[in-house]
Amino acid sequence: MPSEPSEIPLAEVQFLTVAEVAAMMRVSKMTVYRLVHGGDLPAARVGRSFRVPKRAVEDYLRSAYFDAG
Repeated sequence: MPSEPSEIPLAEVQFLTVAEVAAMMRVSKMTVYRLVHGGDLPAARVGRSFRVPKRAVEDYLRSAYFDAG
């Protein structure tokens, strides 16, 4: 059982590729790489590729949202 409600067992974490994150955010893959390398978006390195937890993308988008009106 996780110690905090926000902690999800690693076996249940859904990982996305950089291409999937780019499509989800409607940005280029290079933008996703910049976010990962800049530390704004956590990612796990698998060989030469990165995998980003889906929850991290959702949290990033939620925190980046602002009301323009």
